[in-house]
Amino acid sequence: MSRRRSAPRQAVPRLLPSSPCPCGLPGTYGDCCGRLHRGAAVAGTAESLMRSRYSAFAARDEAYLLRTWHPDTRPAEVELDPGLRWTGLEVLSTSEGGAFHAQGTVAFKAHWAEGGEEGVLTENSRFVRHEGAWVYLDALSLG
Repeated sequence: MSRRRSAPRQAVPRLLPSSPCPCGLPGTYGDCCGRLHRGAAVAGTAESLMRSRYSAFAARDEAYLLRTWHPDTRPAEVELDPGLRWTGLEVLSTSEGGAFHAQGTVAFKAHWAEGGEEGVLTENSRFVRHEGAWVYLDALSLG
């Protein structure tokens, strides 16, 4: 979920534990995806991992993104644009990815804004279990 742009860059405010969680579920960031980012909880489903990864993009938590990326497809680093704000998440569909599955997919729309421009990234992400934990494998852009 990275994009390259040449628009002027403004610092994006960091998320506070009391902020609404960017993933779209009710609750605060600290009680929702922040628990996963801190390592106090693990994602129980592919969808919860996808939501926590979206929130990690919003929080600019590169370490969490790398930690939850499959080692076969993980890059050396994640380039996070400091001027990009992730503004909303819509989960479109899920396939498998539950407690008794080894793989799953999540289709979603991730809304963003930067320098007065707004857009949507539509993606179908694949997740697998690696060493017992859900990890992001790869994605197919849907537009």
